[in-house]
Amino acid sequence: MTDKRKPDDASDSSAAFSDAFQGMADLATQGQALMTEWMKSFAASMPDTPSAPEGPSANEIVEALSKTSFDNSALMKAQTELWSGYQKLWMSTTQRMLNGGTEPGEPVIEPEPGDRRFRDPDWTANPCFDFIKQSYLLNARWLKEVLTATEGLDADTEQKLDFYTRQMIDAFAPTNFPLTNPEVIRETQETGGENLIRGARNFQADMERSNGAPVISQTDMDAFEVGRNIAVSPGSVVFQNELFQLIQYESLTEQVYKRPLLIVPPWINKFYILDLQPENSYIKWLSEQGYTVFLMSWVNPDASLRDKGFDEYVQDGILAALQAVEMASGEREVTTIGYCIGGTLLSATLAWMTAHGDDRVKAATFLAAQVDFTEAGELRVFTDDQQLKVVEAEVEKNGFLDGKQMAWTFNMLRANDLIWSFVVNNYLMGRDPAAFDLLFWNADSTRFPGRLLLEYLRNMYQDNLLVEPGGVEILDTPIDLGTIKTPSFFQATKEDHIAPYNSVFKAMNLFAGEKRFALAGSGHIAGIVNPPAKQKYQYWTNAKRKKYASGDEWLADATETPGSWWPYWHKWNLRKSGAKIAARKPGDGLLKIIEAAPGSYVQVKT
Repeated sequence: MTDKRKPDDASDSSAAFSDAFQGMADLATQGQALMTEWMKSFAASMPDTPSAPEGPSANEIVEALSKTSFDNSALMKAQTELWSGYQKLWMSTTQRMLNGGTEPGEPVIEPEPGDRRFRDPDWTANPCFDFIKQSYLLNARWLKEVLTATEGLDADTEQKLDFYTRQMIDAFAPTNFPLTNPEVIRETQETGGENLIRGARNFQADMERSNGAPVISQTDMDAFEVGRNIAVSPGSVVFQNELFQLIQYESLTEQVYKRPLLIVPPWINKFYILDLQPENSYIKWLSEQGYTVFLMSWVNPDASLRDKGFDEYVQDGILAALQAVEMASGEREVTTIGYCIGGTLLSATLAWMTAHGDDRVKAATFLAAQVDFTEAGELRVFTDDQQLKVVEAEVEKNGFLDGKQMAWTFNMLRANDLIWSFVVNNYLMGRDPAAFDLLFWNADSTRFPGRLLLEYLRNMYQDNLLVEPGGVEILDTPIDLGTIKTPSFFQATKEDHIAPYNSVFKAMNLFAGEKRFALAGSGHIAGIVNPPAKQKYQYWTNAKRKKYASGDEWLADATETPGSWWPYWHKWNLRKSGAKIAARKPGDGLLKIIEAAPGSYVQVKT
């Protein structure tokens, strides 16, 4: 068959195709440049400080590696596995191409369970992308195995090495680049490159919003408003000082337990993680069980609070809240919950109260809270002397640590989920992030007062003084956690990178009174905020009356139960909460209503 088009028509078609191809190439180049700029911002955000003799910085890890030795047998094993893996991958890919590339062969290596980066079908269906994926996974496994073969490094340096290596592996995944991500390539073809143009705009908007820092939009921040469709449990602020507002929530039952329940949330984030929306609100659920719930809503501090430390957060924080609860409810005795660093503060307060014969707290629950920091998880990577010098300079200048810096640190602990997935979605696919209440809360960061931060990092993370009798003084009183006889419930989560369950478990061998430990599935947030109605995850309990040296030993004897740990905890706490009485109302006691919940302190933005 002869081509009946005119020569000029063929020439025009060829020119159009050439122009289109060149346009696609330019867009791909633009996408690569976008990722290059992001990588520069990401690299600049990695902790790195001038060297000092006290401990290694990120750069010094490289120097330490140059002087260390390797386990030759482990090194050879890793190298052999890499060669063997590549040989199998080449053979299977070649065979697949010879067969037309349609049927995927037996994979040499697969992503770990839960790794959602390669969920697009083309990562398996297309032999080219399947090869890229498996090559990346082989190299990542090899690098991890090589680094585990190092010898002569101290534990802190090993932890840093593992952390920075994982950051590098995650950053250079083929999913993060437009020319090696089939989903991005397909979107670019279908939209004529509009996705990359939208992505560039999203990137520019994020950089402008954060003054050049690598802060990614994780959700639609206009979809939620505190007090309108998030943090909406009814209640009233009945007390406030310069550190916190005390919220008394309305009772949702005709009768309530005699002893009120005081919640001490972390001040690193805002309290409404416990009151996101009605269907996943821990506060609402507690009220439905018959508790009179009081909650401390911490101030988002500015420079005027730079000199506030643990003394002030005990005296003007928890102790002031206990007095206010008594005035509002007429009840001296309470039960308490401390979440994360709020639990750390609660433990120090209980030790001080014990030293002064104060027995108002009849039961204490610690949610993902640490008191012994020897195995405190990956945040230790950010607490060596070099990085603390940087923090000291920052808080000396500003009086606080900015919330965005803390948020970025926490995001790095789960970089694939909280950083790179949004880089791909927002910048490469050119999409807006979806509305998600949890990520709205995650982005609503708070500041950390300078003195309080340095006391926390040095006394807890660096020197672990809280576990030593008399190692820490609160209000001029040496405290000892071993004297605490308050019945205590320790709740940890299995996949927690911030407060690992083995770290949380250590309190079981420190406190003197009745103790119970429970372990929930998932992590630091989802494992704690897990409403029973969702029927998600699981929890472990152990009824054996024996002492365990570690959480791992405890878990080996534990029983797994599907669903939420909340009802299990309630059965424990209700027995500490007293008889039932008529429900209380905010404002009925000696404290009058100041304003409606969630109050004004939580509205202050960073």
